[in-house]
Amino acid sequence: MSEEVAKSELICSLEIGTSKIVVVVSEVLPDGVVNVLGVGMSPAKGVEQGGITDFEAVVKSVQRAIEQAEMSSNHDIYNMVLSISGRHVRSFSRVMVDDLITGEVSEDSMQRIVEKARNIPLEENEEILHILPQEYWVDNLLPTKTPLGQVGMRLYSNVHIIVCNSTWKKNLSNVVSACKRNVVKRPVFSGLASEYSVLTEEEKERGVCLIDFGGGTMDVLVYTGGFLRDSYSYPYAGTQITNHISERFNTTFSEAENIKVKYGSAVSPPLFNADKKIEVAGLGSHIPRVITRGQLSELTSVCYNHFFHFVHQRLEQVRNDLKMRNINSELISGIVLTGGSSQIEDIVECAKSVFGPQVRVGYPQNITGLTDYVNKPQYATVLGLQQFGFHNKFFEDKPVIENPTLQKLFETVKNGIKGFIKGV
Repeated sequence: MSEEVAKSELICSLEIGTSKIVVVVSEVLPDGVVNVLGVGMSPAKGVEQGGITDFEAVVKSVQRAIEQAEMSSNHDIYNMVLSISGRHVRSFSRVMVDDLITGEVSEDSMQRIVEKARNIPLEENEEILHILPQEYWVDNLLPTKTPLGQVGMRLYSNVHIIVCNSTWKKNLSNVVSACKRNVVKRPVFSGLASEYSVLTEEEKERGVCLIDFGGGTMDVLVYTGGFLRDSYSYPYAGTQITNHISERFNTTFSEAENIKVKYGSAVSPPLFNADKKIEVAGLGSHIPRVITRGQLSELTSVCYNHFFHFVHQRLEQVRNDLKMRNINSELISGIVLTGGSSQIEDIVECAKSVFGPQVRVGYPQNITGLTDYVNKPQYATVLGLQQFGFHNKFFEDKPVIENPTLQKLFETVKNGIKGFIKGV
């Protein structure tokens, strides 16, 4: 190992995605800038919608990415921060109360709020990933971020809690152990990691919705007043679009992914070159066929439109809930898109048609070093893990609204896309 950076100063992050495995080795400088020292990446095998379907295949993929990162950084990897996502991740909000025995808010009373949140009953085989206290208030006083020193009878806090399936989490951690690395100390919700990478404090304060399009999942976070108000992982993203292309045009998955990346658009017709001809390799012995970019975009655009309308419905529910609780619900900073599947052409125009004009694509911020490799939206999560590890001293426990209609909305979107494909 290089002696320039001590092992204890390194942060190593691992993202086990549906389409790729990424490992980043870095040091986080005193000003919070991530200095990327090494990167390793390999195609994901045995992963579906954030979960393990073939343990041995995943271990081999992760091992290859780790070895590449060690070689490029000239550092050995020991501990890692690991992202976790998928339909098993859910979140909810609760108001927690602590009796102020001394009549004054102390650090102990604020910590008791967290401990009470930690002991909330969960569903079978679930455990808490993150506990995120929001506003505090004493008795009938106004809410505040810093209640220390206030006097009264009771301390209240809105608390945001993110939970996951224990078995799912254990399987991911076991992958790292099988690579002969130390067990991951704390997996991090991938959407929360991406937020650390691409959102600014001002955006979170003024209100913003982050949509992180991955391969197998789409993570969505909503911030107002600087606090996380809602978060969820939607098990439908880029890989599913590729599957639809493969089925519709009778081609292999790899060919479908290739034409999606090169020629796909989130609007129909695409803003440019709608008549461009694309040769699509046939499946098996089938001869190649020629389609136009416009035909391809009819399919890709309907998928992204469904995604955005799903998020829009959820946002309306979140806004209504926040208004009922007298919490600011405005998203003045609009929508930020990130993740690998946010790179499709015309995605900003598609999002604007649903959400309005305030839309941007989020790139990782505050990075230096091997920026040519990682300064892209698809690395938002793995670089955000670096920031999370630094700001939370690696594993300090930090983490809105449980909604029974989420699954119903998911089924509506899925059935809508299937109906479109059958009708084409």
